Amino acid sequence: MSEANIDSYLHDNQPFFANQSIAELLAELYEKKDFSKAALARKAGMSEVYLHQVFAGRRNPSRDRLLCLCVGLETTLEEAQRLLKQASYAPLYPRLKRDAIISFGIVHHMELGEINDKLFSENEKTLY
Repeated sequence: MSEANIDSYLHDNQPFFANQSIAELLAELYEKKDFSKAALARKAGMSEVYLHQVFAGRRNPSRDRLLCLCVGLETTLEEAQRLLKQASYAPLYPRLKRDAIISFGIVHHMELGEINDKLFSENEKTLY
């Protein structure tokens, strides 16, 4: 493929490229909620300092920490998958027991502690 064709391809497909940072996507999801960042930090099982660093773009959360934020933000499964993909992490895969438990928890708006309890009882790695 020639350089001109690559440039044309990139131009034509620009709207489909992921162009938001994780911090921007999280801020967009947070704006829809009516709870404080302190409450979000509690719901996501992390310190307020770490949460503010993530929202400021100074820290990049691991896949598990990002999933904790999804639980805390009460995202839909689609929103959680979008965040994971944007961060270049593997999406939740329903054929993996651990991912299936996490997906179920997100879909059914379970609290982080409930999800972790189920993961632990199934001998799966907890989210934190």
